Amino acid sequence: MTIASEPMIDRRRALRAARIKEFRSFARRFVRNPLGVIGLLIVALLILTAIFAPLIATHDPYLPELSARLSAPSAEYWFGADELGRDIFSRLVYGSRLTLLIVGLVIVTSAPIGLVIGAVSGTTGGWIDAVFMRITDVFLAIPKLLLALAFVAALGPGIVNAALAITLTAWPPYARLARAEALVVRNSDYVNAVRLAGASEFRIIFFHVIPMCMSSVIVRMTFDMAGIILTAAGLGFIGLGAQPPLPEWGAMISTGRKFIFDQWWVATIPGGAIFIVSLGFNLLGDALRDLLDPHLRQRN
Repeated sequence: MTIASEPMIDRRRALRAARIKEFRSFARRFVRNPLGVIGLLIVALLILTAIFAPLIATHDPYLPELSARLSAPSAEYWFGADELGRDIFSRLVYGSRLTLLIVGLVIVTSAPIGLVIGAVSGTTGGWIDAVFMRITDVFLAIPKLLLALAFVAALGPGIVNAALAITLTAWPPYARLARAEALVVRNSDYVNAVRLAGASEFRIIFFHVIPMCMSSVIVRMTFDMAGIILTAAGLGFIGLGAQPPLPEWGAMISTGRKFIFDQWWVATIPGGAIFIVSLGFNLLGDALRDLLDPHLRQRN
């Protein structure tokens, strides 16, 4: 080991120690928010349920059992049975996988698209900013669910098409948010120093502007997950989302609405699952906003 490499190793160790210290500080502040902890537990329970669905489910979620048709909640059928005698609890468990699949597909596509468009628009300005923002305004002017319905009707029903349709309606808020952050960052001292050093606009946007937008985007992503779940459930409810026999929660509510007065559990329990999961994402997003928003941190 050369003498010149020792300062570099020391700097890396100091940087690693600073990151660990910052993470521990973030964790301590997060634990002091009880609603945020509840939201995190709900989201963690959803993820674990999706991962271990074959071990948690008590019945085959796709196998009809007509002798148990519309059975009430009991020791054998914890949440009752649907119109084909399928166990509702098992279908809820496997439906968590579809819920996370849709949320994942939408988030990993819509957030990067909106982030790049907003960062480029806010950093470059001029006619590029004007064109990108007018396109964004067009998408924002149309209600999300109506726009998603139009796209999925054109693409055809299905879980992937539903996720794609939601993606096409979910990116504009990220673009607006990233543009607002970029307008603040683009004239900061360190960006001007990098620009004077000869860095290209591409490098400035992707290595200096976008990282500064990430905290706000992460908070927005957490809040949007609840809306994505509700939109996907709405598409499934009207038959444009996941198709039978997939245990999608919105489709389960749709098939159970015919029995809502006599066999309430068929539609109410999937609706309760959507409510709890959406609440969990909202509580988690609220806590992350309080911790990551620098303005709120300064007031606290």
